[in-house]
Amino acid sequence: MLAALMLMSAGSYAQKLPADSIFAQFYKATGGKNLWDGIKSYNLKRSYSASAATPYDAVITASIPDQSIHKNKTIMKRSFVYTVKGDQGWIKVPIGQKVDVKDLSQAEQQNMRLEMYDNLAPFIDYKNRGLIATTVGTETLNGVQVNQVELQGKGVKYNLYFDAKTGLLVRQKESQAGVETTTDLSDYAKSAYGISYPTKLVELTSTDKKPVTIKSALTVNEQVGVDLFKR
Repeated sequence: MLAALMLMSAGSYAQKLPADSIFAQFYKATGGKNLWDGIKSYNLKRSYSASAATPYDAVITASIPDQSIHKNKTIMKRSFVYTVKGDQGWIKVPIGQKVDVKDLSQAEQQNMRLEMYDNLAPFIDYKNRGLIATTVGTETLNGVQVNQVELQGKGVKYNLYFDAKTGLLVRQKESQAGVETTTDLSDYAKSAYGISYPTKLVELTSTDKKPVTIKSALTVNEQVGVDLFKR
């Protein structure tokens, strides 16, 4: 009996793929690593909806070489603009006919710097960003075998679930500042640039516990207007 258990344990261990191999499968399934390495900027249009909540839209633009991200969140025809550029961050809030500009806290800036990558894939260039990836193992999620990878960095942890057959990322759990956000990703579509991305996300936080459905449309490497990043 003991020998059988040891064999089972050894077999389970042997099935663990290195995290980099799992990431490589994702890149291959979504267009190839060369295309991903060629991403310099992106524009993401998103619509958010939830039961008993006001729907809203957001347009997110990021320039990765400049480490800049700009998010225009529109709710009930009011636009709230969040920007991080280098080591600075601010928010523009509409008040009547005027716009009030305030500094973002360091925590808010850090969230946006993470979001710059999360919007595409949280493991992009993860080693140079100070993150550590570890394969947890295989499990079944919604009837599908998945490979789970834990990605850990300063103040944040991700648990990433990849379809073992297709290589696609199907679930992401992000733990930060005591809040866990679970996002299911589906309906992958190919962008004009050539990479595939999830056009539908369903997000659930441990604090709100109300699922939010997000529809996304992505464009890559379009010219970024410099005015977006002016304070």
